[in-house]
Amino acid sequence: MATDKPTIDKVASLAKVSKTTISRYLNGRFEFMSDETRKRIRAVIEELDYRPNNLARGLKSNRSGLIGVLVADIGSPFSSILVKGVGDTCKDRGYQTIIANTDNDPQKEREYIRSLIDNRVEGLIVNITGQNDDFLLELKDEGIPIVVADRPMETLSLDTVTSNNAEMTYRTIRHLYEQGFERVAFITQQISQVRTRYVRHQTFLKACRELYGVDGEKWVYFIDPSDVGSLAQELQAFLEMEDGPAAAFAVNGVTLLSLVKAIRELDLVMPDDLGVTGYDDWGWASLIPPGITTISQPSYNVGVQSALRLIQRIKDNRPKPKLIELPSELIVRGSSVRNVK
Repeated sequence: MATDKPTIDKVASLAKVSKTTISRYLNGRFEFMSDETRKRIRAVIEELDYRPNNLARGLKSNRSGLIGVLVADIGSPFSSILVKGVGDTCKDRGYQTIIANTDNDPQKEREYIRSLIDNRVEGLIVNITGQNDDFLLELKDEGIPIVVADRPMETLSLDTVTSNNAEMTYRTIRHLYEQGFERVAFITQQISQVRTRYVRHQTFLKACRELYGVDGEKWVYFIDPSDVGSLAQELQAFLEMEDGPAAAFAVNGVTLLSLVKAIRELDLVMPDDLGVTGYDDWGWASLIPPGITTISQPSYNVGVQSALRLIQRIKDNRPKPKLIELPSELIVRGSSVRNVK
C-alpha cells in the first residue's frame, strides 16, 4: 500500500516550528530564522523527502522559486565551478537553478534569456557575452533582477561580482620583471566585448610602459586556442625577436593550456627558454613540471556571491547596483622563477 505523502504540517511538527516558518524557509526568507532552525528544517525535509507543490506555491505567491543562470562557455572549468557555487547557494536557500550555455553567442544569449523569463524565473545570473548590454538594461527597467557574474559591463549598471583582474595582472607582470625577464608575450583570444580580457590587456600595456618602458602592443598575440601550431609559430617568432630572458602571460585558462601545448611542440624548457604565467589555477597547472605559475580566481565564491546578491535583489529590487570585487591569489611555481643572483 502506498505511503502517505508528507505534508507541510508534518514537517512543521517534526521540526518543532510553525507552518509559517516552514513556508518562509521554502521561499528563501531567512531574515528572522537562526542557522540552527534552518538546519533542523532542512534535515526534516531531507528525511521525509518532502517535495512542496511548486506549481501551486508559484500560483499562490506569484513566485516560481527558479533562478536562471547563463554562462558563456560551459566547457570551461571556470564556468563549471561558478555554476556549482550558484547552485549550492540557491539550493540552500530554497531556490532551483536553470542553466543555459550561450557559447559566447549574443543571439543565443538573448534567446535563452527570453526563454528563461517565459519560464517565470525570478531573476538572472549572467556571465555575459558583452554584446547585449542594452537588452539587459531594458530587462532591468522592466523590474527583472539581474546579477552579472565575472565579466563586468563597461559601466556599473547592474550588480556585478568579479575578481580583482587589474591588480592581479599587474602583480604578475611585475613578478616576471623582478625575476629578470626582459620581455613578456601577452597571449590572448580576441578581446571582442569580453570585459575581463579587455581589463587584463589594458593592464598589461600599463605594466609594460611603467616597468619596461615600452609600448607593449608589440608583445600582444591574438590566438585561436584550438590552433596550437600557429601559436607555436608565434612563440618562435617572439623568441627570435631579440636576445635575453623571455616570458609569456596567458589571458585565461583555456589560452594557458594552449600555450603549454605549444611549448611542448617547440620542445622548450620552462623557465630557461620561456617563463610562463597566466590565469587560471586549474588542476593540471601544478602537475606539469616545473609547475605553472598561475592566478587562482575565486570562481566558486563568485558563484556564491552572485547568488546571494540576486536573492537579496529579488526581495528588494531598489538598491543601486553594486560592484563586488573578490581577491585572487598569485601562486608562484617553477615556470616563472629564474635563478637570479
